[in-house]
Amino acid sequence: MDLETVSHPCGKRPCKMQAFRIWDINQKTFYLRNNQLVAGYLQGPNVYLEEKIDVVHIEPHSLFLGIHGGKMCLSCVKTGDETRLQLEAVDITDLSKNKKQDERFTFIRSDSGPTTSFESAACRGWFLCTAMDADQPVSLTNTPNKGIMVTKFYFQEDE
Repeated sequence: MDLETVSHPCGKRPCKMQAFRIWDINQKTFYLRNNQLVAGYLQGPNVYLEEKIDVVHIEPHSLFLGIHGGKMCLSCVKTGDETRLQLEAVDITDLSKNKKQDERFTFIRSDSGPTTSFESAACRGWFLCTAMDADQPVSLTNTPNKGIMVTKFYFQEDE
C-alpha cells in the first residue's frame, strides 16, 4: 500500500485548494442565509456577505466545490425521485475521487466562452443553477436549456 496516496486524497500530490468568485450571468452572487446558499444582488455594506467558492481540482474538468475555507461542501443528493443540492459539513481536502461515497461532491466543469456550467458527477444531467428571482436558493436543474433557471456562471480565481 502506498502511504503517500493514503495521506493525500487527491492522489500523489497534496490537495491544492483555490478560492474562486462565482456569479451568474444575471450578476447574482452567492451568499449564505440561514445556512442555505442563495444567489442575489449584494450592494453597499452587504458586499462582504459574498461567499467565495473553494475548489479542489481532482481531474482536468472535475472538482469539489466548498465554502467557508472548504469546511462546507456542495453535494448532489438523490432521494427517491428528488434530486437536490446540499451543503455538508465536510472538509474539502478530506474528499477523494477514489471513494464512491464522495462522488456526490464531484462536479464536472464545462466552459463555454466566458461562462462555466457545473454538472453533478453523481446525478448526471443535473446542473448547478440559480433562480431568475434574487435571493433564492442555489439548487440543481435537469432542464438547463429551458430558461427557467440560470446554469451559466462567471467563475474566476479570487485575487
